[in-house]
Amino acid sequence: MAENRASLYAEGVPCWVDVQLPDVEAGKRFYGELFGWTFEDWFGPFTRALKGGEPVAALIRKVDGRMPTVWTVYFATPDAGALARRVREAGGQVVSAPVPAGELGVTALVTDPEGAVFALWQPGEHPGFRARHEPGTFARVQLYARDTEAVDGFYGALFQEALFGPDAEPDFGRAPVSDVFPAEMPPHFLVHFAVEDLPAALEEVTRLGGRVQVPPFGTSYGAVAVVSDDQGASFALLHR
Repeated sequence: MAENRASLYAEGVPCWVDVQLPDVEAGKRFYGELFGWTFEDWFGPFTRALKGGEPVAALIRKVDGRMPTVWTVYFATPDAGALARRVREAGGQVVSAPVPAGELGVTALVTDPEGAVFALWQPGEHPGFRARHEPGTFARVQLYARDTEAVDGFYGALFQEALFGPDAEPDFGRAPVSDVFPAEMPPHFLVHFAVEDLPAALEEVTRLGGRVQVPPFGTSYGAVAVVSDDQGASFALLHR
């Protein structure tokens, strides 16, 4: 009998990430060399990435070339349908209604009122990350917004305890888009992966055909650089 780990992550905690790529094999080469990931076939177009044998992310083969090449963060929930309704009531949009991913869980794609895209995950057999906050794994997600007070109200209404409560984990943050990016950049989530040596990781990104978009800068949670892989998907490297 499959083990259900629905309680592994509280509602509103970032629990998974994936990236949509036109060429998954190229993605396996890039991320395998950059982070030391290994890979296994998983569900449908999904390839699961492992670090030290533990699930850390997924690579998805894009079936529609019009879809963006992008990393997406998933927030945990015990009820994706109910949370999708709350997203809409709070001023967000439901891009893709909740749908089962086999026995793995239920997922939905939504946006906040400014249009930043994120996903919901109601776990079944797949609880989410089994390794995080370690080199080569998810470390944080940062929301770059136009109006941080407005989005704090939106996410606070959805995930108050998980994101802003006394026991909240330092996995989620907000900042104005213009703090790091050109002012015309749309609001978006930026997935951060931990690295032991930021300069060495940036050299590796370049060697593998990726690009440094924003050179290292200091934050309250560590040194960050924004990069893209060799297919254009943006993410951040974080050294604490």
